[in-house]
Amino acid sequence: MLLSGPNSLRFYLWLVIALVVSPTAGTAVAQPTDSKRPQPPNIVFIFSDDHALQAIGAYGSQINQTPRIDQLAKQGMVFDRSYCANSICGPSRACILTGKHSHLNGFMRNGDSFDGSQVTFPKLLQQVGYQTAMIGKWHLESAPTGFDHWEILPGQGHYYNPDFIQMDGSRKRYEGYCTDLVGDFSIDWLENRDPDRPFLLMSQHKAPHRNWSPHPRHFGKYPLGSVPAPDTLFDDYANRSELLKENEMSIKEHFHWGHDMKFHGPNEFPQHFVSGIPNGEYNRMTAEQKAQWDAYYEPENEALLAKLRAGEMSEEAITKWKHQRYMHDYLGCIAAVDDNVGRLLDYLDDKGLAENTIVIYGSDQGFYLGEHGWYDKRWMFEESLRMPLLVRWPGVVEAETRTGAMVQNIDYAPTFLEVAGVAVPVEMQGRSILPVLRSGGEKPADWRDAIYYAYYENDAVHMVPMHDGVRTERYKAMYFPRTREWNLFDLETDPQEMRSVHADPAYAEILRELQARYRQLHRQYDVNPAAIAATRGDEAWWKQRDRAKRELAKAGDFDLVFLGDSITQGWEGAGKEVWEQHFGSVKALNLGFGGDRTEHLLWRLTRNQMGPSRPRAAVILIGTNNTGHLMQDPDKIAAGVKEIVTTLRRKSPRTKILLLSVFPRGTSADDPMRLNNDEVNARIAKLADGEAVVYQDLSDAFLEADGTISTKVMPDRLHLSAEGYRRWASGILPTLTEWGVVQPAAE
Repeated sequence: MLLSGPNSLRFYLWLVIALVVSPTAGTAVAQPTDSKRPQPPNIVFIFSDDHALQAIGAYGSQINQTPRIDQLAKQGMVFDRSYCANSICGPSRACILTGKHSHLNGFMRNGDSFDGSQVTFPKLLQQVGYQTAMIGKWHLESAPTGFDHWEILPGQGHYYNPDFIQMDGSRKRYEGYCTDLVGDFSIDWLENRDPDRPFLLMSQHKAPHRNWSPHPRHFGKYPLGSVPAPDTLFDDYANRSELLKENEMSIKEHFHWGHDMKFHGPNEFPQHFVSGIPNGEYNRMTAEQKAQWDAYYEPENEALLAKLRAGEMSEEAITKWKHQRYMHDYLGCIAAVDDNVGRLLDYLDDKGLAENTIVIYGSDQGFYLGEHGWYDKRWMFEESLRMPLLVRWPGVVEAETRTGAMVQNIDYAPTFLEVAGVAVPVEMQGRSILPVLRSGGEKPADWRDAIYYAYYENDAVHMVPMHDGVRTERYKAMYFPRTREWNLFDLETDPQEMRSVHADPAYAEILRELQARYRQLHRQYDVNPAAIAATRGDEAWWKQRDRAKRELAKAGDFDLVFLGDSITQGWEGAGKEVWEQHFGSVKALNLGFGGDRTEHLLWRLTRNQMGPSRPRAAVILIGTNNTGHLMQDPDKIAAGVKEIVTTLRRKSPRTKILLLSVFPRGTSADDPMRLNNDEVNARIAKLADGEAVVYQDLSDAFLEADGTISTKVMPDRLHLSAEGYRRWASGILPTLTEWGVVQPAAE
């Protein structure tokens, strides 16, 4: 279907002009604004935090009303299959800005710092003359780039009387409610912009992020008992990975007395509520705000406490009460977002801007509203994987349309660029959804049939394990690296994802197909787990050893550091006597961790496990577990080793690196794992430069003349005996002596 209407004509004229005036083919550049030149469409991107689809009227909500967000659905298009690439606040925002998955944009976990020097869509829009503004929640640690104006919340920000970071780095506190203030500042910027230039406004709300503190005008809008509980509120996590049971985001077990449930004073019932985090919003309030707050919450609180003191509440009843309090607060926060969506829509209408402005409403991911007993996000289950996306564009997008095209938040940047007539950089992994928008929701014949998801924040808040996976229109396969297991869900027969069918023979072929699609998406998106830093901190022994080593590392000024897996850790066991003999007289640190693969050593290096030490030399032996656990492709393992060497060189330029071949393993020369390690060695040998990085192949030291491995050297044909450690030490001592790290042996 061809575009129609005056706005469409303006768009096509702008697109032609933008490309024609470019001095480089396919690249649009900024040009002086001519009043006679048709203006490209304005973009208003309204973005909330943690807004679940099941709490939006246009997506069929049974629990609340969102009339102003629904207005976008009535006047535009609703995306029913819109997905997140990494369901957590900062990473999702980085995916949107860059059009790239987390492992390539570098922001994989909250707490990372966004590299603002990389290509983002606001920067490219700036270059073609757009005015750009970012107002509200940013949550990317570094300062925004690519914006003519910004005013952002520090971190998560606050609901009541929030601080905003100004462009000069200072902070300014405003009295009022954060959602309304973001609306105020957005409209103020629109009022004061250059009216002769197109604009991008990113109006980004904190709401409805935890700790869900509604405005008084919405107190009681969704009173206790008025919101039906989901069917899976009391999910027991059977028939799926055991890792689900380790989560710390359940309504029953993990809501805080003050922070979540809004009680004052010390926790009277620690068996039912978690202590430790007070209601920080209450502490920010004025006396008037506190009075309004207490007038609503305290009667309900006292009524519950009276029942608890009398022993009248069962565990199930308490959980249901927690859910009701949560829903009152969460949905009340959404009501304020909806109000401010309406304010912006009204402003665009009143100022005659609506016809040439694309309005997008989205959120950084979905959220659990009690499904599976959870709040929060992170998991690849539907409630947090799906994210809202509604688009209004008069004259281009037909009103009251829906689409089942599979889209992802990496698609936003290419879409905004194509809309503005800007060439999409090759490095962006997403795809413009413009063809879907202008076709009434029909997807092109070559549209994607699957999306890739990856979550990296292991050993962090809520204890959701690292996992990734693939989702097609009907099926979903999740992979958990820690347990090296798959879960498979048939979303047609099991939409609530209560039973994994990965072991069901009837689904064996489906699982094989999704595993193949998963590998293909890894290749398509350049995903190499061996080169992506990953922690094992959710394993107690590993975390304990990591803490102990970090404490030792604080001493600094080490002569020698060994980096590796269980073979390196074994210097503290079978190799202890040899260690004392050869390295006991120098200041040496053993950073070997049993079971580590390249990605785990990379994590330890990126998180500065060596502490302040910039050792004179480092011995690296890593990669055999990538083979043993996963039989990874040698190219991928070698890329992981390369990333380790690069990271160490960057962190400690003075350190000379002795990179060792991955040791031989298995009973014979044709053992598949030994052959895989041989292929790895052929690749990592090329990392040596002969000065800062020296490569040494010690394979022959462990092999008999016929290529076998003696159990006297490697009892299990993998780990070393005392004799094996003697041979290892003998092999590396000449190089370490030449470097002056150890003293020459006495004559």
